[in-house]
Amino acid sequence: MSTGLIIALIVIAAVVIIAAVMTLRARGPRQGPGLKRRFGPEYERAVARHDGDAKAAERELTERVQRHGDLRRRPLEPAQREQFEARWTAAQERFVDSPRDAVAEADRLLAEVAGARGFPDGGQYEEQLSALSVHHAHHVDGYRRVHRAAHLRAEDARDGGQGTEDMREAFVAARALFEELVKPARHDDGGRHDSGRERAAANGGRKAPTRGGHLPWAMNRRQAKES
Repeated sequence: MSTGLIIALIVIAAVVIIAAVMTLRARGPRQGPGLKRRFGPEYERAVARHDGDAKAAERELTERVQRHGDLRRRPLEPAQREQFEARWTAAQERFVDSPRDAVAEADRLLAEVAGARGFPDGGQYEEQLSALSVHHAHHVDGYRRVHRAAHLRAEDARDGGQGTEDMREAFVAARALFEELVKPARHDDGGRHDSGRERAAANGGRKAPTRGGHLPWAMNRRQAKES
């Protein structure tokens, strides 16, 4: 084989390798089905926000993973967990008489507990939400909804038709993320709870235990008063 042919083959191989590397970089990590599995409903929201452009949505979600995927989450101390749970229960009980104040407290609590777990500070709402979406994609929209309800002025809420039921739904959606953030680590015995006993307590109108388990939601639709 001549020297010229060998050089030509080396050049062609180099061009092919460079093209392949550039294609992989352009696609980024965890594209397509991988991102869809990881982000679930957040994937669909990102696509909708980009007017159906899946590639643009995937670039955005890939960037979130690159920024926050390696975030080291801190466990809560038992005393911290109990304090957060007590405040959430108090906000739930307050909802019946003052739904707007209750959703504002839920918004503050989510920001605080996320910060305590090692997510960006609550003063950086968008960045905190972005980080939470990487690690709690299936529940983070509850935070988005309660934050929006908490920061909507009373007159704007009336004009937009947002009543007590809308705020209640936002509060309930936010509770799922709150429970994810405050629950103990898997090896912590405090994470075990009697879900059957809690359901019975909730159905009977009695307060269910909050230590290490899901928090009760005593308010139902009949109790909600229109604002």
